[in-house]
Amino acid sequence: MANAPRSQTQHEDLVVIDGLVIAKWNRDLFLDMRKGGLTAANCTVSVWEGFQGTVDNIVEVRNLLTANDDLVLPVRTVEDIRTAKSAGKTGIILGFQNAHAFEDQLGYIEIFKQLGVGVVQLCYNTQNLVGTGCYERDGGLSGFGREVVAEMNRVGMLCDLSHVGSTTSHDVIVESNSPVCYSHCLPYGLKAHPRNKTDEELKFIADHGGFVGVTMFTPFLAKGTAATIEDYAEAIEYTMNIVGEDAIGIGTDFTQGQDQQFFEWLTHDKGYARELTQFGEIINPKGIRTLGDFPNLTETLLSRGHSDRVVRKIMGENWLRLLTEAWGN
Repeated sequence: MANAPRSQTQHEDLVVIDGLVIAKWNRDLFLDMRKGGLTAANCTVSVWEGFQGTVDNIVEVRNLLTANDDLVLPVRTVEDIRTAKSAGKTGIILGFQNAHAFEDQLGYIEIFKQLGVGVVQLCYNTQNLVGTGCYERDGGLSGFGREVVAEMNRVGMLCDLSHVGSTTSHDVIVESNSPVCYSHCLPYGLKAHPRNKTDEELKFIADHGGFVGVTMFTPFLAKGTAATIEDYAEAIEYTMNIVGEDAIGIGTDFTQGQDQQFFEWLTHDKGYARELTQFGEIINPKGIRTLGDFPNLTETLLSRGHSDRVVRKIMGENWLRLLTEAWGN
């Protein structure tokens, strides 16, 4: 318990950024974000939706943010994240987990940037016009995909490769003029799973100026639903030993409030076709069950001997640096 006062004070002072949240949008979620001291989060507004469906989602989310502006604010720039911290609110970054919403129109990329979209994962598990996801034979980045990456670089939109296949990811890392990320992944070295990244893949993205957000999604952790916050910390440490203390952060993949129907939609190609995977029971590691438990992670990292400086980097400062580079602000 000796660490508790120090960790609580430390957490309140931190910039805390979650690189991936795909939870149920409502006021209860925003309240829990504030309880957890969350400064900002990359929140998914598109997975299988096309252009129109994604625009509809953004309209709905923007209305919800306006209705709850005592708790949250929209993020377009890094300065908005700093404003959220000083105002005691949580900044909401709009993000995609699939480039499907771009359809075959490069011009849509700038439109979505103007609507506030800051992070786009290029593929979600399967093939699209850009490249290949992690559950299919990977043909690499397409010619159109190279144009997409160039346009994302131009407008200042971060490329995410978490669910992207190994060959396509390699191509994007080499092709991009801006740093790219795995916003939410775990090391294959701790559990052999198609969604996890090998030591070589983790080192390659870091060596090319990229970034790794570590998820705690229990189907990808070695102990599964029996995992605790200590197991999550171990995964962070394993990854940091490969990528270094400047290229690592948090990307929980919180699915708070979602029901079984939502997971059925996620795990089927395009939301309705062939089943790609089965998650089984979805329960987060003991000690960090909800977004409100974020202070426990700071306490755990400090108790495991990490310095204040390193904890600050892991919890959010590295995300700030990456977003500054990718967004150009």
